[in-house]
Amino acid sequence: MKLIIFGRDGILNVYRDDHVKAPEEWQPIPGALEAMSRLNHAGWHAVVATNQAGIGRGMIDMATINAVHAHMIRLAQALRARIDAVFFCPHTPEDQCTCRKPLPGMMLDIGMRYGFDLRNVPMVSDNLRDMQAAQAAGCMPHLVMTGRAAHLEEAHLQHILNLVPSTQVHTSLTAFSEHLLGSGKAVNSVPGELA
Repeated sequence: MKLIIFGRDGILNVYRDDHVKAPEEWQPIPGALEAMSRLNHAGWHAVVATNQAGIGRGMIDMATINAVHAHMIRLAQALRARIDAVFFCPHTPEDQCTCRKPLPGMMLDIGMRYGFDLRNVPMVSDNLRDMQAAQAAGCMPHLVMTGRAAHLEEAHLQHILNLVPSTQVHTSLTAFSEHLLGSGKAVNSVPGELA
């Protein structure tokens, strides 16, 4: 079994500063679910790990977050993509839990659930916090330049790479999938820099 850990907001769906608070607000990034489908069909299992502080802040309840994730899974299935599980942290930063990224708790739980050595598990996201969580858990960090990373200045990108030097950078989830599948098309996916 091969496993990839995906962040959610800004990686699979369009990032919203005001949080996704209803199923209809979860809008896929063009090409993201198709890229996941290609990975699935090449034998990769997909698990989503997402901070959802909106729950702790009272912006969304558990029934609604479950409805959002059911909507996400239905949209994925319509494109022949499969999400095996969704792990989420419902806490705010003030709660000082161990599951909220950049801490590695969620990833360690995923590793235990699936019996994986996380050193062999890519984790793909769009922000420093998640790259730090990947590094702390022992995952292989992959940054996609979508969502929060779409408008990063070069200095900020370099800051991420300095803090998490094993990060590989990809223009999109499509470029990440091509890189992982070894298609030879991944000209925009290179260790530590963006072509």
